[in-house]
Amino acid sequence: MPPPPAQPKIFHIVHADRLASIIADTCLWSDAVVIGRGNPGTTIGMGGIKARRLSLPVDCHPGDHVGEYVPFYFCPRSIMLYVIHCANHPELAYRGGQGPIVHLESDLHRAIVWANAGGRKWAFSLSNAGAAYTQFRAQAEQLGEVDWPAVESPDFRSANVKEGKQAEFLMHQSFPWQLIERIGVLSREVAQQVANTMDGAGHRPVVEIRRDWYY
Repeated sequence: MPPPPAQPKIFHIVHADRLASIIADTCLWSDAVVIGRGNPGTTIGMGGIKARRLSLPVDCHPGDHVGEYVPFYFCPRSIMLYVIHCANHPELAYRGGQGPIVHLESDLHRAIVWANAGGRKWAFSLSNAGAAYTQFRAQAEQLGEVDWPAVESPDFRSANVKEGKQAEFLMHQSFPWQLIERIGVLSREVAQQVANTMDGAGHRPVVEIRRDWYY
């Protein structure tokens, strides 16, 4: 397996109307916390999968479940974004397309350093963390086990590529807003919406129109 990139990035996708509450809370919350809080904004994930993740174990952290962690992909233009773009999956309640979806980008190694310094649990999966068969790791030295060619491939029709591309980085309970370094958007209109939402925020990541991150 090829080694990981020298400076791997991680990406969380969210509807632009979620940003206000993320900034106000100074973090992204796990689904387990969001369910209890009832955070405002549009939910873009599949309800059935979110519910299943609440009971799926993260076996490298006994007693923990996937839904108790904030998930990130190792690439933009994820398979989940493709599902959102197609807007025809029977389990997908959201039908607004990819236009309002923004990518929150962070640096993987910086996130791990932050977590380790504060005793925050983290892990990563080698495939879709919402699948019962996936494997988890919790050591930076094991990042080479991620299928990086699959992560970076734009063509995921192959079953093996599809599995590897869905690998996830997971941060327990919450992920700090201060670690978001860049926000990628599809259009100038959404870029302006994001900029307006961040007006007055103490931390303001750079906002870029990244059409190559979309379908």
